Amino acid sequence: MSTTKSIKPTESELEILQVLWNKGTASVREVHEELLSIKEAGYTTTLKLMQIMFEKGLVKRDDSSKTHIYQAAVSREKTQKHLLGKMIDTLFGGSPTELVIQALGNHKASADELEAIQKMIDNLKKQ
Repeated sequence: MSTTKSIKPTESELEILQVLWNKGTASVREVHEELLSIKEAGYTTTLKLMQIMFEKGLVKRDDSSKTHIYQAAVSREKTQKHLLGKMIDTLFGGSPTELVIQALGNHKASADELEAIQKMIDNLKKQ
């Protein structure tokens, strides 16, 4: 995939991508077993989703052996940036500040996370 505009995974597809980003490569069975740890999912549903994801260009498939091996065709970082940009535009009226206020107001950040956020703010101020 060359453009981030074409990254439009569904929630279920994002769950599969998460498994592939963590594992690198995996068979449908391996992805399915990982998904079972977080939700009820039928094997054929996982298989069909991964076939659709292949057609959409979200995953690559090595079908040189009997067991097809999949890997993500989109990077975690590009997908996060794209989806976050869409979320900021549609949910927060284009304001990254509103997003940060909501995120920090609703979730307890650790001291390390707050320090990383502060460093980022300091770096942005220097630009």
